[in-house]
Amino acid sequence: MTLKSVVILVFIQFLPNFSTAQILIPMDEDGQSDHLKSYGLVYEAITLGYDCHWLLNYRGGSFVILNGDQEIIKKALIKGVSYEVASANALVALISDLQSPANNTNSLPLEKVPEIAVYSPSGKQPWDDAVTLVLTYAEIPFTTIYDQEIINGDLQLFDWLHLHHEDFTGQYGKFYNTYRDAAWYINQKSSYESAARLMGYNKVSKQKSVVAQTISNYVADGGFLFAMCSATDSYDIALSAAHTDICESMFDGDPMSPGAQYQLDYTECFAFKDFSLVTNPLRYEYSDIDITDQRVRSMKEEKDYFELFDFSAKYDVVPTILVQNHRDLVRSFYGQTTAFNTKTIKTSTTILGTNIVDGAARYIHGAYKKGYWTFYGGHDPEDYQHRVGDDPTNLEKYPNSPGYRLILNNILFPAAKKPPQKT
Repeated sequence: MTLKSVVILVFIQFLPNFSTAQILIPMDEDGQSDHLKSYGLVYEAITLGYDCHWLLNYRGGSFVILNGDQEIIKKALIKGVSYEVASANALVALISDLQSPANNTNSLPLEKVPEIAVYSPSGKQPWDDAVTLVLTYAEIPFTTIYDQEIINGDLQLFDWLHLHHEDFTGQYGKFYNTYRDAAWYINQKSSYESAARLMGYNKVSKQKSVVAQTISNYVADGGFLFAMCSATDSYDIALSAAHTDICESMFDGDPMSPGAQYQLDYTECFAFKDFSLVTNPLRYEYSDIDITDQRVRSMKEEKDYFELFDFSAKYDVVPTILVQNHRDLVRSFYGQTTAFNTKTIKTSTTILGTNIVDGAARYIHGAYKKGYWTFYGGHDPEDYQHRVGDDPTNLEKYPNSPGYRLILNNILFPAAKKPPQKT
């Protein structure tokens, strides 16, 4: 047992024996020792039936547990989460004040325990997945699923689905030029092709297209989709290319369809429109949605930040939830897909944050029929230029990461009581 654990256990013995306690979990910069584990504490509190509320635009998006007790305080101490005990009258008055029309604040009850799925292959490569990392660190449970489970209809078991660095176009991440002789690339391509055949598809691109459409139907029926890195643009591209072949022969055994660009159906896309495909199979890019190439030539790391926008906590509740943070400026980070060209973004898409130098959209969101989706550019919020084969990020070093907090906002998003969608 570590010295820290011993100190915590000794301290717990001297806690007041609360039968109930009104507990505030502050989420501002100075008030919280571990922002990321705070989400795990609140998730567990919802699971255990505590009366939890999200205080939007109050102290960085704090949480309150109105019927807390000594047990939840013990959990906060063990997790290293800062908390404040207040009187019931004080917190009821605070919630009433936050709901006043005079203030750009709000209080939302957290009513549901979200069932979380992470879309990831069983033999994924050594580089890490930011969402898996932060869910594990925050101690939020999740289930890993992949193509077979989605095609089998298992998505209906979950409220929230995460996609990370997946290529839904069937071009294997367009790693061909650099990694075609690497053992991991050869093995991955062979594994994907075998899996597609077992599921009855003669091409990986066709199988991935069906998976993408199944996910689209899941969102349409009320699901919550969160995607990062190349799963953002490659997903929309796959939806648009459902009726044409955009893969060259090294990917699927036959040439791209003549005039494939003109056969794209942008109406099927969640976020993007009027984008142009990068048809060169040797170029590490899918389309002009992503702006990584132009940034590499011009951006300096010390100046690379993106800014979160303000929204009305009363009338734009969903965007307000998604941007809750203790910092408005967040350090940017690269990915295969880093940020989004605003010229390719649909007018129905809400831009939540943009790069302060080039204005590219970093963090975007929208509704699709009964459900919601969020796309977050980049690979790892605490690894500026993550590369294939790099070690995973150790989140013990980044417990207050504002970039990782945005992921966790999306995790709790399905738990919050939300107003009806605008029509």
